[in-house]
Amino acid sequence: MSSLSGSAAPPAPRWAIVAAHVAALTPLPSAVWRFALVFGSHGGYTEQGYADLGMDGWGAAWVVFLSLSTESAALLTLALVRPWGEYPPRWVPFVGGRRMKPVPVTRIACGAVAVLVLLWAQFLFWWALPHEDMTDSGADLLGVLYLPLVLWPPLLAAVIWSYHRRHLAEPTPGSVVRS
Repeated sequence: MSSLSGSAAPPAPRWAIVAAHVAALTPLPSAVWRFALVFGSHGGYTEQGYADLGMDGWGAAWVVFLSLSTESAALLTLALVRPWGEYPPRWVPFVGGRRMKPVPVTRIACGAVAVLVLLWAQFLFWWALPHEDMTDSGADLLGVLYLPLVLWPPLLAAVIWSYHRRHLAEPTPGSVVRS
C-alpha cells in the first residue's frame, strides 16, 4: 500500500510530536560521551578507572553498538506520531509496506516504558552513590549527561497515550474526535 488513505487515525497533536522528538534526543548526551570514551577521552574517569573500562577492541565496539542501538530505539518513538510508523517503508524487514496493528504496537511500546524505567530510573540516585573510579567533576558530568534518560520513559508513555487515543479509543456515536 503506497498511500496512507487506509488510516482512520487523526494526526498526532503538536504536544505529542514535541514529546516524541524530545524523547528521541534523550540518549544523545550520553551517546556523545560514550563516543568520546572510544576515541580516547577519559570522560571523567581516573586513569585506572578508564583502563578498567577496556576501551580497545571489543570494549570499544560494544560501546559504539550500545550508543547506536540506544539512539535507534529512542528514534522509534517518532513512529508513534508519524505516518511511517503506521505504514513502515517497504524495505523494513517483516513489516514493510503493511499497516501496523495498533494493539501490538501499544503493548510493545508499554513494555519498552517498563524496561526504560528499570534501566534509567537509577540515575535519579546517581549523586547519592560513590564513584571511586571517577573524579568528582567527572561523576557530576556523567550524572548530568545521563539524567535526560530519566525523561525518556514518561515522554514515551505520554506519546503512547496519544497514540492510543488516536488509534484505539472508540468514539461514542455523534461525538467529535479531538486530539
